[in-house]
Amino acid sequence: MPSSPRTIRTRALVSMTAVVTLLAAAGCDGDGGNEQGKASSEPSAPAAAAPSDSGLPGSLTGQKLDWSSCPAPSVLQGTGEKPGSGWECATLKAPLDYAKPSGETIDLAMIRAKATGSGKRIGSLVFNFGGPGGSGVSSLPGFATAYDTLRSRYDLVSFDPRGVGESAGVRCQSDEEIDASDTVDSTPDDDAEVKAALADSKAFMKGCEERSGKVLGHVDTVSAARDMDLMRQVLGDDKLSYFGISYGTELGGVYAHLFPKRVGRAVLDAVVDPTEDPEQGSYGQAKGFQLALDNYLKDCAKKGTACPTGGDPAAGADRIVALLKKLDKKPLSTQSGRKLTQDGALSGIAAALYDKGSWKYLTLGLQEAMRLEEGNMLLAMADSMSGRDENGHYSNVSAANAAINCVDDRQRYTVTDVKAQLPRFRKASPVFGEYLAWGMLGCTGWPVDGTTDGPDVSAEGSAPILVVGNTGDPATPYEGARKMVQELGKGVGVEVTYEGQGHGAYNSGNACMTKTVNAYLLDGKVPAGGTTCR
Repeated sequence: MPSSPRTIRTRALVSMTAVVTLLAAAGCDGDGGNEQGKASSEPSAPAAAAPSDSGLPGSLTGQKLDWSSCPAPSVLQGTGEKPGSGWECATLKAPLDYAKPSGETIDLAMIRAKATGSGKRIGSLVFNFGGPGGSGVSSLPGFATAYDTLRSRYDLVSFDPRGVGESAGVRCQSDEEIDASDTVDSTPDDDAEVKAALADSKAFMKGCEERSGKVLGHVDTVSAARDMDLMRQVLGDDKLSYFGISYGTELGGVYAHLFPKRVGRAVLDAVVDPTEDPEQGSYGQAKGFQLALDNYLKDCAKKGTACPTGGDPAAGADRIVALLKKLDKKPLSTQSGRKLTQDGALSGIAAALYDKGSWKYLTLGLQEAMRLEEGNMLLAMADSMSGRDENGHYSNVSAANAAINCVDDRQRYTVTDVKAQLPRFRKASPVFGEYLAWGMLGCTGWPVDGTTDGPDVSAEGSAPILVVGNTGDPATPYEGARKMVQELGKGVGVEVTYEGQGHGAYNSGNACMTKTVNAYLLDGKVPAGGTTCR
């Protein structure tokens, strides 16, 4: 779903970090299933990598991190409690520009929880939860209980990627300016609304250039992957053990391409299709979110009068479309005094589709909007997507999302391009199609040029990488997993399927999936390609 419920300025947000607070409150469903296959070799014991083959000066590769107790997440990192005593934070210095490795540096925020098990420690397991734009420093403690078993042999480590949170975080607008964008329709209905949306997008980009111009050309995924290899060296690991989710799968694939011989055990869960351009990715998300919504509507229909969209799933989708059209003309009031707009409702609905356990919040939100004509719940879920806290402060998830996408992607689209695609997008999703189509303009006019037509994830010579696809995933449709396996190359990607709902598989609570991934990461047991968990 787009990273902001306000404007057409950014395209897709495929992050699970944006809805951390919501998902933490929601339960997860799951059941058991298949067994794994053969074992792989044990990774070598951790040892400091020689800086001579890194291309970086010893002042960077030989850093000694000053681990200390963690503060509460900053405003830019997003909401969250101060991590407990088991967590440590540190700052890693990395080149601003890897073409000038001895030049100016930036600080990268890191967090870790040391391994607690009595077994042989494998090393560090580095996490990226997606976005792009999600803070790993604020996210990992919130998700940590799901990785307790992995912590028996790994230090759990995450970080704010460059441009995110406290790692040279991109800033574009004040909180008040972001709130003001709520009045701008991101699915414009006429030329005047198109003009207003483009003006809002231009103002956003101008703010990014004025506040963060120095880093905008250096927050690309390739540089973030190089940061991870520097991190690997400083942490003292011969190989990188990695768990990437959503956009984190693209980052992991790029790392494997750059450093195939340095891949240890890596899991890519909720997989971005590396072969798609922004238009294809947005179209795929339109279909993916519509599929997830249709699955919700079928489930809701079984609940009788408690279901706000009724007993006919097809009619239920029409009711949601009608609600959105109504909100386009007259936003709903909320207890906060803010209004629930059409864009806010779309973003709130999408937030609830990231996890089946949060479908109950969607039901409550739709009940409130349709029956009471109030927008409190849907607005709260929209805020979780855009990184707005209860005090009206925004994390930089939307700004970072735009900056990383736009420096990565060379493609720039026009209003004519969008209008030509609108019928196809509307057909793919009557609910989300227009929103995602207009989001294609998110990088048009960006202050720096994009760098690639798509990520190169070919990784000949890499150790096996687990590639996990979820058949009901709204944000990273299932087909992306197979494309990632193909692009990684023969003998590298190992496809594992979860037949379930929500964004990602490992945290679904499915016993088969948990067992499969844990056996791979902890014991080196590589499952047979095509393994399916239900």
